[in-house]
Amino acid sequence: MSDVAAIQNLVQKQAALKKEIAKIIVGQDEVVNQVVLSIFSGGHALLVGVPGLAKTLLVNTISQALGLNFKRIQFTPDLMPSDILGSEILDENRQFKFLKGPIFSNIILADEINRTPPKTQAALLEAMQEKAVTIAGHHHKLELPYFVLATQNPIEQEGTYPLPEAQLDRFMFAIKLDYPTFEEEVQVVKNTTADASVTVNPLFTAQEIIEFQHLIRRIPVADNVIEYAVTLVNKTRPGNALSNDYVKSYLDWGAGPRASQNLILAAKANAALKGKYSPDIEDVQAVATGILRHRIIKNYKADAEGITEEMIIKKLF
Repeated sequence: MSDVAAIQNLVQKQAALKKEIAKIIVGQDEVVNQVVLSIFSGGHALLVGVPGLAKTLLVNTISQALGLNFKRIQFTPDLMPSDILGSEILDENRQFKFLKGPIFSNIILADEINRTPPKTQAALLEAMQEKAVTIAGHHHKLELPYFVLATQNPIEQEGTYPLPEAQLDRFMFAIKLDYPTFEEEVQVVKNTTADASVTVNPLFTAQEIIEFQHLIRRIPVADNVIEYAVTLVNKTRPGNALSNDYVKSYLDWGAGPRASQNLILAAKANAALKGKYSPDIEDVQAVATGILRHRIIKNYKADAEGITEEMIIKKLF
């Protein structure tokens, strides 16, 4: 199949995918869109929202519709790295045998990732970056496609361990979940309090998803679009000549080079899912908020004046 035909196929399959997800998930279009973008770009996503917004249900539904294995890990303060990765045990023949942990799955939901100490958070880092884990000196490859979706509760910060910046940077998107609208909430209540069971049909195979990920990487990008993305990231750095007074007033730190890479990858995916054969500046702007939100660090002045990351990113355009 040519790349042009493959992109058209991807557009059709993505429309069917969204229909399947909508059987269970009401609204949240932007959230679903960003999760789908990060899957086809081969990135990971961090979902930030208060409890009860169906984060787990969303991830479960998406993994079913994608035809992928799904495991959920509930992060708690006493969770050990071996609880995630697995451990070696002595079997009946007195031989060491490796028991795989929940990390060996296509989609991992790391629920309330900021509830667990840094040592356990770090166990997830190698898996996210290298798509492999090292246990007792042995290197174990994870099955592809591999995708981590972590959730974080922004209100209840008692007894939490905030994610270090280096780890936040490993997430392609930080996705904010808001409360549903009044109409959506009415629909949610109707759907969830009736005695009807809905089945989500798997639309993809793991191999198809891997092929689509490669297809997206093959999409050509014009130099001016790459330069726009790199300029946008440079503008977030207060010490940079390109940054404006607004950034210098309200930011302590800007985004690193991984943000530029992710902007282009996500812009390619955004273009492909719309049936375009190359991304333009609008595609970069469409994905910029989710990609830059967790990579810029506000100062106390921004907090005092109620300036949000979204407001700062909008000013960069």
